[in-house]
Amino acid sequence: MTWTEIDDPIVVVPVGSCEQHGPHLPLATDTIVAGALADRLAARRPDCVVTPPLTITASGEHRGFPGTLSIGTEIMAGVVIELVRSADWAAGVVLVNGHGGNVTAMHRAAEVFDVERRDVLIWWPSITDADPHAGHTETSLLLAIDAGLVRVDLATPGPVPTMPELVREGVRPLSPSGVLGDPTSASADAGTRILSMMVDQLVEAVDAWRPR
Repeated sequence: MTWTEIDDPIVVVPVGSCEQHGPHLPLATDTIVAGALADRLAARRPDCVVTPPLTITASGEHRGFPGTLSIGTEIMAGVVIELVRSADWAAGVVLVNGHGGNVTAMHRAAEVFDVERRDVLIWWPSITDADPHAGHTETSLLLAIDAGLVRVDLATPGPVPTMPELVREGVRPLSPSGVLGDPTSASADAGTRILSMMVDQLVEAVDAWRPR
């Protein structure tokens, strides 16, 4: 698109990460999922325009694994704030967050948006019984989105620690493989169902925030 083709859209920003996802999933897993959700939202709402994704965000909990890159929570919050401020020409901004480690940064940014009265929807999926990281849920999603990215033969189960343990220890001391959950039960069919549910959640949230 050129700037003259853009006419007061809802700007949809996929927010991912660059971090380990076990030996069987790519570093860009969160970005791929967020991008797939954003694209499907735009397919159902033609007033939405999808931007390039944010690909390096707050991934400190995965420190120590080769490939993981992180800008930390404070910088991440600043990036999101400045990005949204730069989109004053848009009807509104939807941030489609695919990485749980970004939640604190998003909350801090949301406080600024409230004070500045900016029209922003910060969204992340709600999945009942999802395992934490690189397990059944994320592996199934990748199998549904692009099965060629999944190294099924390398998938191995990992522990499911408590949130306080994760916050205190980070991932590597708890799971040398980086997996939190069981990817061996994943399937493309399960991923298709999960993805469809997530897309419905996203569309419903945008419809409630900005009715057609």
